[in-house]
Formats: sequence, structure tokens, C-alpha cells
Amino acid sequence: MTQSKIRPWIINALVAAIYIVLSVGPAAFNLASGAIQFRVSEGLNHLVVFNRKYIWGIVAGVVLFDAFGPGASLLNVVFGGGQSLLALLLVSWIGPKLKAVWQRMVLNIILFTLSMCMIAWMLMLVGGATAFWPTYLTTALSELIIMSITAPIMYGLNRVLQFSERIGK
Repeated sequence: MTQSKIRPWIINALVAAIYIVLSVGPAAFNLASGAIQFRVSEGLNHLVVFNRKYIWGIVAGVVLFDAFGPGASLLNVVFGGGQSLLALLLVSWIGPKLKAVWQRMVLNIILFTLSMCMIAWMLMLVGGATAFWPTYLTTALSELIIMSITAPIMYGLNRVLQFSERIGK
């Protein structure tokens, strides 16, 4: 394999590792699962705005955290990974039709917030929640907040790090 083919694999492995580290940090650990999910690592979802090749690293990080973190279960892996994959694929499909980066980031925030219905449904299935709408409200609101806070941070980091060029065209 050439360096250009290996590079995306290595960078996606690093993204997955960063996702896990940000999810299990001391302050974030107690709020990374359940009906209120303030996962700072969810800010990495914005990487797809810059290059769709980041999808696999983000999804791998979600799946690994959901498999081995608090509340680990097969349903958590399937729903958490599925929700992330679905939202990231939609952003990578619709996003290029939007010219400005900030528009793609807003789209990303909206799609991830709306798709938290899958997490609320999963929480009901595993018995972690008793009612869908209050659970959806808290998961969606926490996703909206964390994605909104991290959007300008990721935008600024991109200006310095050039995310699209890092992983390759």
C-alpha cells in the first residue's frame, strides 16, 4: 500500500482514539451515557463537514465507546453506531450542496439533534428510560448544546490544521 492509501486508515484510528479519550475523561465520563449525554467527543462529528473520509473514525470511536463504556450493550453499539453512521452519511450527502462551511455545520447539528430519537428509543428498549418524549428531549437538547459549542472550536481548529488535507483528498 502506498502512503496515500494508509494515511486515511491511520488518521481514522487516531480519530477513534481521540473520541474514546474525550468520552472517558474524568469530567465527561459520568455524563457520556444515559438520557443526558454531554459527550465532548461528539464535537468530532463536525470532521465530516470538512471531509467525508472521517466517517469511519468517528463511527469506530462511537462503537468502541458504546461497547466498552458505561451502559455497554449490543443495543447501545447498534443504535449508537447506527445513529452516528446515518447522520454522518446524510451530512456527507447533503452537505456538499451547501457552499459555506457554517451552513454544513448547522446541517450537521440539526441532523445529529434530530437523529437522537434513535438513542431515546434505544434507552426505552433497555429500560433506561420510561417515556420516549422526555428522553428524546433531554438527549436531543444535550446533543444540540454540545454540537453547537464545539462547532466554532472545530471551525477554528480547521483553519489551523486543515482537516480535509490531513486525511487526503
